[in-house]
Amino acid sequence: MTNHIGSKRTVVGAHYGLRDWMAQRLTAALMALFTLLVLVQVIFTRGEIGYDKWAGIFSPQWMKALTFTIFLALSYHVWVGMRDIWMDYIKPVGLRLALHLFTIVWLLSCLGWAVQVLWRL
Repeated sequence: MTNHIGSKRTVVGAHYGLRDWMAQRLTAALMALFTLLVLVQVIFTRGEIGYDKWAGIFSPQWMKALTFTIFLALSYHVWVGMRDIWMDYIKPVGLRLALHLFTIVWLLSCLGWAVQVLWRL
């Protein structure tokens, strides 16, 4: 005798939930720590803050690498959020795909621009 309790349900979807939630929290924490690091450097910089001081903060190679890592974290943070918005609120598949592609191209363009800015200093 088999006892079937409840209805049999079909589970569908991408199942990104916990992984994306953790990625959003981790990237947000990294960005917050980076912001505190830059604020400490600005606060303890003597004299007026101008282009030379800002360029001095970001001129060491480790700071450029750390800043680019934060830009990567920011891009992933934005991608997860925008992908969820597009999946939740845009129902036509073609339009959703177009918005996904536009978001990816935009984020990659921003990363390319970040590389140019950081390594131009």
